[in-house]
Amino acid sequence: MLKQRVITALVLLAILLPALFYPEPWPFVAVALVLIAAGAWEWARLNGYGSMASLATGFACVVLCGMAWDLGLLERPLPLLWRLAGAAWVLAGAWLLRGGVAGWPQIPRAIRLVVGVLALWLAWLAVAQARFIGIEFLLSVLLLVWVADIGAYFAGKALGGRFSKGKLAPSISPGKSWEGVWGGMAGVLVLCIAWLLLDATGEGLYARLAAQHGLAVTLLAMVFLAALSVVGDLVESLVKRSAGAKDSSGLLPGHGGVLDRVDALLPVLPLAMMLITA
Repeated sequence: MLKQRVITALVLLAILLPALFYPEPWPFVAVALVLIAAGAWEWARLNGYGSMASLATGFACVVLCGMAWDLGLLERPLPLLWRLAGAAWVLAGAWLLRGGVAGWPQIPRAIRLVVGVLALWLAWLAVAQARFIGIEFLLSVLLLVWVADIGAYFAGKALGGRFSKGKLAPSISPGKSWEGVWGGMAGVLVLCIAWLLLDATGEGLYARLAAQHGLAVTLLAMVFLAALSVVGDLVESLVKRSAGAKDSSGLLPGHGGVLDRVDALLPVLPLAMMLITA
């Protein structure tokens, strides 16, 4: 398993890094489009659709992204869209987690499919716009999610259950603890402060927010984004548990599926765009 994880990670890095650091944004946007289409295929399968319908869902996602690309939305400010996306993630995320695993099948399957594809499309559009803003900006958003995940893992392992009586969401993801959430938030705050102290260009997410809204609001925004990364993770776990699946697919040997790797990014990317356009 470890060998598979390492090989898969190396292959992904060999594809993603050259695309990310290419002088023009297009290669990275295209690679992100392939991954999002794969995520749409996984989403359809998790919601009980067959092979052809799942492939059609992935193709529909490509068409939707291609239309946005053709219309020039990748370089156009979209503050209203990001506000709507942010509100939808906060409200729908809270509602879904409250309903739990049992509530997911009660939602009509067609609605689940459409909402999932729209969430993936918004994430792709957000990551594309972030890359057009600049590599440093995009990396600052990606690192936020990675640090939140790493901080949550180590804090949960070391401190899980010591300060809180119950698990975070035992019926959805039994291994997650409140201490893990706090550890992830603490890690993101440290990242934010360190980046602000070392950022010479002012192009990262943190410097942009600090310049627009001040340090206090920036730190609150970091806590907010870290919390929504947990929501993204839990929503995907809820869907997988409802489907009786351990991973979203086996597309990434040793890592599961695409959705398993991008679940926390799905709310954070559009919310980061919302914050810098507010």
